[in-house]
Amino acid sequence: MLMSQQQSERTRVKRIPKRGHYDREMIDAILDEGFICHVGFVADGHPFVIPTGYARVGDELYIHGSAASRMLRELSKGVEVCVTVTLIDGLVLARSAFHHSMNYRSVVILGTAELVTEADEKYKALEALTEHFVPGRWNDVRWPTELELKATSVLKLPITEASAKIRTGDPVDDDDDYSMNVWAGVIPLKLTPGEPIPDAKLAEGISPPEHVSKYSR
Repeated sequence: MLMSQQQSERTRVKRIPKRGHYDREMIDAILDEGFICHVGFVADGHPFVIPTGYARVGDELYIHGSAASRMLRELSKGVEVCVTVTLIDGLVLARSAFHHSMNYRSVVILGTAELVTEADEKYKALEALTEHFVPGRWNDVRWPTELELKATSVLKLPITEASAKIRTGDPVDDDDDYSMNVWAGVIPLKLTPGEPIPDAKLAEGISPPEHVSKYSR
């Protein structure tokens, strides 16, 4: 296990600690593959966990949404936030119900988010979000207008207190269960794009660009 400054008492993996990883290369790889993060925070004494898109740029994680969003308004106040990203790689089928599991890669980031107010950084963050979802898309579409930028809030969360947790491999059964006449193993799972579906209002003669027709993750 490679340690780095991301490890803290709050992010140290306590349940099956051998699955914990704290090196930035591993953390960044998981963040860069994922699409959706879950943002946990407390507002008015109530806990909330909101799923949203994100993008990583260097040491910052960017999220965005409507300027009227309660989540973004609350986070911009500097409240403590917990952001998680999870990738499911397989279903782990054991010989006993108790030992069924999943192979996964996950990241937890703790800290406080900051509202992006500088126009150039905000613009670049929105470009990064677009490119994170579909690389090559930004240069193919109309860019945000000033009005659209004003209607959008962007927050950044520094990736300074984070950890990853990863499970791989076969099921781990009790010794007595290995002699059972029960299939055990892993059902791999992966995200596979389907055939692009054109917009019902798409003008005739417009073919999907390569970043759509050959999209992969």
